[in-house]
Amino acid sequence: MISRIKAGMLAWLVGAGSLVAHEFWFEPSSHFVVTGGTMRVALRCGMDFAGDPRPLDTTLVLAVRRYDARGTMDLMPRLGEPPTPEALALEAPVAGTVLLALDSAAKSLTLPGDRFTHYLQEEGLDGVIAARRAAGTSDEPGRERYRRCIKTLIRVGEEADRTLAVRTGQRLEIVPLVDPFALKVGDALGIEVTFDGQPLAGALVRAWHRGPGASPDSTASVTRHEVRTDAAGRAEVRLGKTGEWMLSLVHMVPVTDDPAHDWDSYWGNLTFALPTR
Repeated sequence: MISRIKAGMLAWLVGAGSLVAHEFWFEPSSHFVVTGGTMRVALRCGMDFAGDPRPLDTTLVLAVRRYDARGTMDLMPRLGEPPTPEALALEAPVAGTVLLALDSAAKSLTLPGDRFTHYLQEEGLDGVIAARRAAGTSDEPGRERYRRCIKTLIRVGEEADRTLAVRTGQRLEIVPLVDPFALKVGDALGIEVTFDGQPLAGALVRAWHRGPGASPDSTASVTRHEVRTDAAGRAEVRLGKTGEWMLSLVHMVPVTDDPAHDWDSYWGNLTFALPTR
């Protein structure tokens, strides 16, 4: 099991006095669907690519969209009608790639200075650590406003298209440069990370893997490795195993419009699967 302590979503405490689990991702029932079939996609929150389902709640979700060969579809009208769905059931009438993108509403989190620094170290946010040190605020609480920018890829049928490379307009975005469904074990997936549409250099990207058939509630088969983006915001993730993959990163910028917060953070996430061949 992978062990790490991370700060996260205030609403989902994992114990009194502890830090909070904060990975947040799309979990399709499968990343492969037959043409004409139905895909079910849920949200999960937890640590180390293992967690619990979260309702698709309009108090949490600011926007959710579907992209495929037919264009773009706003899925927000499907949320918020009692009972709140724990998964979206979506038809797959055309072959190709389906991209789902979700933006969360902003939430607040305040951590003591030492815990905030540890969180920054875990996420590779060296620039923020240096800025706090230069300002003499390293020991002060970290007052953060955070948002989620998550995506997932699903292959419908056997045909490929370029939907996977659609720019969704999310503030923080992980964009695959090749089709991950066409890769095989040992291949590298090239990605580009952007913030406000511009390449994000030096970002720490975590690549999580869960083996075929493994439970999303357990970390027993989960492994991870890390890469950093280059000056062009690009990196390569070596896909060493078949099964489900999750890429995640955090980017943080100073708050300029709210005296109650010091930092805005954006959490990017992309899930997909490497098929068994």
